[in-house]
Amino acid sequence: MANVRQITDGPAISHPTYFLQSSFFPGGRSMFFTSYRSGSPQVWQSSLETGETSQITDGAPIHPFSAALHPDGQSLIVTRGGGLWTVSAADKSGRCIFEAAGAELGECSISPDGDWLVAAYKQGPQCGLVTGRFNGAGWHAIPFPRTVIHPQFHPLEPDWIEFAGDPAPRMHRVRREGSGMECLYEHGNDEFIVHETFLRSSGDLVFTVWPRALCRMDWTTRQIATIAEYNAWHIAPDKRGERILCDTNHPDEGLQIIDVATGARRQLCLSHSSNQGSQWRKSCYAVASDFADAIKRADGARAKNNLSWMENAADTVYGPQYTHPHSSWSFEEDKVAFASDRTGVTQVYVVEVA
Repeated sequence: MANVRQITDGPAISHPTYFLQSSFFPGGRSMFFTSYRSGSPQVWQSSLETGETSQITDGAPIHPFSAALHPDGQSLIVTRGGGLWTVSAADKSGRCIFEAAGAELGECSISPDGDWLVAAYKQGPQCGLVTGRFNGAGWHAIPFPRTVIHPQFHPLEPDWIEFAGDPAPRMHRVRREGSGMECLYEHGNDEFIVHETFLRSSGDLVFTVWPRALCRMDWTTRQIATIAEYNAWHIAPDKRGERILCDTNHPDEGLQIIDVATGARRQLCLSHSSNQGSQWRKSCYAVASDFADAIKRADGARAKNNLSWMENAADTVYGPQYTHPHSSWSFEEDKVAFASDRTGVTQVYVVEVA
């Protein structure tokens, strides 16, 4: 039986950062997470040895799924409103790296060398990416005609950025300076591609064709191969690109580790998350009317700090996102963090990997 530990408690929602980022500090003795316990989404940290918890960010609310750890192991990158900030986990000091007045920034990503950052943005009717250096130099926008989510630097060729166009066609890439914009795979709303990310050191992409398959795309040839015919949901490859961690839904078979070479899998643990969102029962993207109905049911509510309607805290089409496990590896890959609302309120959990 896997050893599952509950890390947070109380009446406020707490969850790890998004599945595309690790929620652990190197060494595996502490971790960071988003919590609403101070009244708005902020980053907190907790010792896995003593249980001591402290708040890292304060002030204006952060985008709840934006926190990413810089390769220096101490600097956290977050977005809040139109600003992208770095905050030290050691002394809580902060610095605004980039600010776009009137914009809303979403998820961010850091290049492997820590020199470059990228974030999704919206500014009125305009959408796209903003990218520049960690030191604040060279920031510029790369426009895109639809909502952008999940921007990521290529792990071997960091002058390339892969991102998702929301909803379809999904997978795109562009060079960091703005050239070479292209769609990697043309498909319609009836092919439900989600949660693409890099197969780490291989440089290839992996993605889910929900709910039937986990697939791999060759970055150079764009040839697509099926790794496993399985309802893998949010996916997180290990560093060597040999295993893929995933959660599951419809049916929920808990957290699974899939062998990339063979497609074989083993269950790590059950999450007992409620996994909300009516669209996950289907094999197609929501259309505009689906989203309009969801907003109407929620009395027009919209979470200020969520960039995409897919991450709307009031949404019943794709979420709310904090009810999804979003499992991710520790740096040493001996632990996994995930979210679960098994107690009625979403909390942070950690499971040891045998």
